[in-house]
Amino acid sequence: IGRTPVRQAIDRLMIDGLIEVLPRKGIVVRPISLDETLQINEVRLVNEVHSVRRAAEQASASDVALLDDNLKRMRNAARKREVESMMALDREFHALLARGSRNLVLAELLRNLHERSLRLWFISLRADDQHKRVCDQHGAIVEAIRKHDPEQAADAMRVHIQSFIDNIVRQI
Repeated sequence: IGRTPVRQAIDRLMIDGLIEVLPRKGIVVRPISLDETLQINEVRLVNEVHSVRRAAEQASASDVALLDDNLKRMRNAARKREVESMMALDREFHALLARGSRNLVLAELLRNLHERSLRLWFISLRADDQHKRVCDQHGAIVEAIRKHDPEQAADAMRVHIQSFIDNIVRQI
């Protein structure tokens, strides 16, 4: 691999706030900060609640089928305590919701927030009961979308993100 792709990767990680480049010292991974965690999730609350409302209003049968399939696979991964699979399925779930909003700008914003939250998801899923809790919360969101109930979907998303915040705060 050449220098250009490595430089591009470093630039991307720096833009995403995951590393710091220290002149004449090297590159270090930025530590997880409680303030930054709370700020990211404050923005997630506002935007994901709006996104899931829109998704509930506009959900097609195929959108709900994709969410159901994701939830089924997530419950299976949770039973087996497969943290990496759970993380991937959690990202996929939130991406499906963002795409369901039918707003590409909002979906891109949420994708960036989820990427910044990835390290936090790994920490969050270390808690024993968090696996089941996440599945149950996702199930509540899917049911609200199935019923085309934007307020119920928004409430379920608020509960989900607040539970995530509470779990992270306990573990940091």
